Amino acid sequence: MIQVEIDKGSGFCFGVVNTIRIAERELGNTGTLYSLGDIVHNSLEVERLKKAGLQTINHDEFSTLKDKRVLLRAHGEPPSTYRTAAENRVTIIDTTCPVVLRLQQKIHKCYRETRDKNMQLVIYGKEGHAEVNGLVGQTDGTAIVIEKTEDLGRLDFTRGIMLFSQTTKSLDGFREIEEAIRQRTAPGVTFQSFDTICRQVVNRLPGIKAFASSHDWVYFVAGKKSSNGKILFEECRKANPNAVFISAADEIVTPLPPGVQRVGVCGATSTPKWQMEEVAIRIKTLNNLPPA
Repeated sequence: MIQVEIDKGSGFCFGVVNTIRIAERELGNTGTLYSLGDIVHNSLEVERLKKAGLQTINHDEFSTLKDKRVLLRAHGEPPSTYRTAAENRVTIIDTTCPVVLRLQQKIHKCYRETRDKNMQLVIYGKEGHAEVNGLVGQTDGTAIVIEKTEDLGRLDFTRGIMLFSQTTKSLDGFREIEEAIRQRTAPGVTFQSFDTICRQVVNRLPGIKAFASSHDWVYFVAGKKSSNGKILFEECRKANPNAVFISAADEIVTPLPPGVQRVGVCGATSTPKWQMEEVAIRIKTLNNLPPA
């Protein structure tokens, strides 16, 4: 008999849980709420909340709002967003993740203390990612974003460098960037690095690898925009070549290959439990398994 197991360690992280909880509370009170950007990088969860009254807007639309209530998601926002809200009498429902908020404050403090010292503030992260935009905003747009070692040509290694990381990036990737900068920095030039990766993300890596390796077949569920999902899936696939990335249960269209006995369902920190449960039901239906 084929066994289907949902990973107990997968699902929303604290920051996303808090954001969703606050959004549901506000929608229950008012029936209408705006979200600046997708509340979470998961299209099905965005659609669920849209049906409850959550309206997703971009920054251009945000700048035209007056006297409305707008939720800032866990990724955080740059200072310019708060200035626009004050000018337009917009009430901010701020759900910035505490981990991200502390990083914003740290980067802003370093920027204030070093902006007259010819120092470069560098962020290891995905260019254009919402969290990264918020972090760069703490430096009046002067921070340099590095995604890979090939981007290091943007730096001047004769000037001081302070390195930070987007909270959801890979620790191995950060170490690689850190070492590459250290090797290229000119003698006597200051280089400081700060490991600012969220431990909720890092600590999931061993668990996801152990879960994947203990199953014959794995469905990894995440939104296509999820940076955290991409990192976790890569680790999942390294542990089990039979790992498949999906964003919705209906993407599974065929029964399992012959010989598969243990099937695992896991996901990113932006994947709700209900979605993994839908995937498990889909697997059982396609393979003629009892629902319970």
